[in-house]
Amino acid sequence: MSEQTTPMGLAPGSIKTWFLEIRGPFLALSLVLAPIGTAIAWHDGSFHWGHFLLAWVGAILAHVSVNVFNEYFDYLSGLDFETQKTPFSGGSGILTAGLIEPRQTYLLGMACLFIDAVIGTYFVIVRGWGLLPVILLGGLFAYFYTPYLSRWQIGELAAGLGLGSLVVLGAYFVQTGQYTWEVIVASLAPGFLTANLLLLNEFPDVEADRRVGRRNLVMALGRRNAAWLYTILLACTYLSIVLGVVFRLMPWPALVTLLTVPVAMKAIRGALQHYDDIPRLVPALGANVLTILATDALLTVGYVLATVFGL
Repeated sequence: MSEQTTPMGLAPGSIKTWFLEIRGPFLALSLVLAPIGTAIAWHDGSFHWGHFLLAWVGAILAHVSVNVFNEYFDYLSGLDFETQKTPFSGGSGILTAGLIEPRQTYLLGMACLFIDAVIGTYFVIVRGWGLLPVILLGGLFAYFYTPYLSRWQIGELAAGLGLGSLVVLGAYFVQTGQYTWEVIVASLAPGFLTANLLLLNEFPDVEADRRVGRRNLVMALGRRNAAWLYTILLACTYLSIVLGVVFRLMPWPALVTLLTVPVAMKAIRGALQHYDDIPRLVPALGANVLTILATDALLTVGYVLATVFGL
């Protein structure tokens, strides 16, 4: 049977349509997060291939659940009918175009959370109860972010923890069965970066978000002050790594992350100059995504180099 295409050029329920519905290109964030905690554990003398791969799958599924619940609840609230679409914000447009049934999206999110719960239970059994808070917080953030946390002005914090620091800490724990000051300090930068990902992506949707009852830091501070907060959080990202190295909590090859500073500066300049001009802000949104993914990936590279060369 031939598939009927829509004005978006997509067939209802097709693989490509589902890939866009789960915001497939943005899953790159979870792809680079779990390896950070694993690389730190390897540097500390612990590495298990099976645990790494299982934790990696868990992180990706958690990210999928976040994305599809966001799509589902934004559709129900009417937000996705009002947002100003950019390549980095405003939703996929799949549900509003009627290409997938909203309930199917919700069920996918629940299925991902269920599988994550099974994976988490396994790790709690084999590695210890210390992982349980990370699993519970991650699950709560995934499900409740859009309908509640984004309305309580803590969405950025929840994102920074749920798709940042907690993933790094969890990936480390499944390898070692413990937490250390090193991994806690190293997890700060991914947390700042993910919080910043959400923060800057909120700029185009302020008016639409306000109409559906959301409350976030961009609304509370105004775009200009929020652009300065974005700058401060990026500075904290690099400062946390530099101080980690200075105080010998992190190996010096972690400083390879500083290679992304020029791209980060481009994002900062765009945010400070064009915070009220969304079309001209879009390049800054792109530079922000590149900064986040590259910095996270280079943090893993730094730890791999430190381990290979015994540093």
